[in-house]
Amino acid sequence: MNMKSFIYVLCIMICFSCKVEKKQNTVAEAVQSQSEQPNIIVLLCDDLGYGDLSSFGHPIIETKNLDKLAETGIKLTDFYATAPVCSSSRAGLLTGRSPNRAGIYDFIPGYKKSEDNRDLVHLRAEEVTIPQVLKSVGYETCLVGKWHCSSQFNSDAQPQPNDFGFDYWMATHNNAAPSHKNPRNFVRNGEKVGEIEGFSSQIIVDEAMSWLDKRDTDKPFFLEVAFHEPHEPIASPEDLVQKYLPKAKNLEEAEYFANVENVDLAVGRLLEYFETHNITNTLIVFSSDNGPETFMRYERAKKSYGRPGPLKGMKLCTNEAGFRVPGIVKWIGKDTYSGTTNAVVSALDFLPTFAELAGAELPDRVLDGESFVSLLKSGNFEREKPLTWAFYDAINDRRVAMRKGDYKIMARIELDGETLPNIHNLYDGNIDELKRAELTDFVLFNLKNDIAESEDISAQKPEIFKTMKTEFESEYKALLDGSHVWVRQEETN
Repeated sequence: MNMKSFIYVLCIMICFSCKVEKKQNTVAEAVQSQSEQPNIIVLLCDDLGYGDLSSFGHPIIETKNLDKLAETGIKLTDFYATAPVCSSSRAGLLTGRSPNRAGIYDFIPGYKKSEDNRDLVHLRAEEVTIPQVLKSVGYETCLVGKWHCSSQFNSDAQPQPNDFGFDYWMATHNNAAPSHKNPRNFVRNGEKVGEIEGFSSQIIVDEAMSWLDKRDTDKPFFLEVAFHEPHEPIASPEDLVQKYLPKAKNLEEAEYFANVENVDLAVGRLLEYFETHNITNTLIVFSSDNGPETFMRYERAKKSYGRPGPLKGMKLCTNEAGFRVPGIVKWIGKDTYSGTTNAVVSALDFLPTFAELAGAELPDRVLDGESFVSLLKSGNFEREKPLTWAFYDAINDRRVAMRKGDYKIMARIELDGETLPNIHNLYDGNIDELKRAELTDFVLFNLKNDIAESEDISAQKPEIFKTMKTEFESEYKALLDGSHVWVRQEETN
């Protein structure tokens, strides 16, 4: 072989060696990345008030397991649900988008044809959810508890949990029925389960642990535990009720207190499972879908003794208590920031945060959430985009609100000088009127100084008010323009 040929062969060998090494490095990086993907768990209560945990100021209810998570992890004092009502909030959490974009403006009732097309409402197939995003990078996924994202549950007429990326699910359409005790309306992977003995919070944790026992341990997992508690109809273990009876106003309040502690005990069992099975590198987030129910707002709300703490309003309000809820984050097996923070965080942020941690691509659509990975690492997180809520069926007067930094601005909605009637759903019969309506009667609060929203400072801070008002009107218009409108398709014979 002459020198020229030798040099040519040598160059080919070097190039091939480099390509093999590069490929090996890429594979090694992928394996390393997969091994670093955290397990992710969302613990979600139903109608838990801002002041219903001991760590958030409740003087009577004992929540030692959640308190320990808050003490050793991150306690979020300024955490927000995506809406002040159930179905909307859950849709926003799953998609990282305002529920208005998904077309879920209120709680979803059982299927019954209505003039405002509310019977059509469901989480539409084109929405992209957390489990779908995480499955794209190798996660196994499970939902146990409450679904409430469709009007036709367990039906081929609308997408079900499995259509949104849940490999395994055991859920109810709405509340546990007839109550939290011995519920009989669970469906497991499309099959009715029948009556299950016990209390809902413990039942779904049992189901979660059973699923964890059978999962592929080589893969990371995403688990959503959606508690029914403490939403009505409330039922609690008798020993816990008796524990609280001497400290409560009456039997019904004791039942509520016991209900919250029963959730805490269920969480404790799940945490113990992780410890005994040596499951580490697991990110846990805990919160509620909205604020506490108002006592006797409807006939069955006779045990609704949830507390908003220092916040104004209750569930269904765009005042703080409607959607500002307890927030706790704990990363088991990972050295992260720990402590109490007033960073403004939302359940909208779960999808982008989880995607970043898992190494998944974000959906190609408008997202309203932002990743708060920096908060986990350093304790610092500054929102770039304000949080905007438009809840057209609110029980307070100002149904549209926006928080940016320390400030919150709110407004009424008026059409031709009259307050716009409450709306359950946006459809082709009311969207034109809503788009003609105007925001009026603005108020401005500094939530850092005035958590109770007791003093309108719009006149005292005219420059801040002007800036906030301009951005508020722009954000609301963009949200309304991007909101889904339900149109009934003509039935064909």
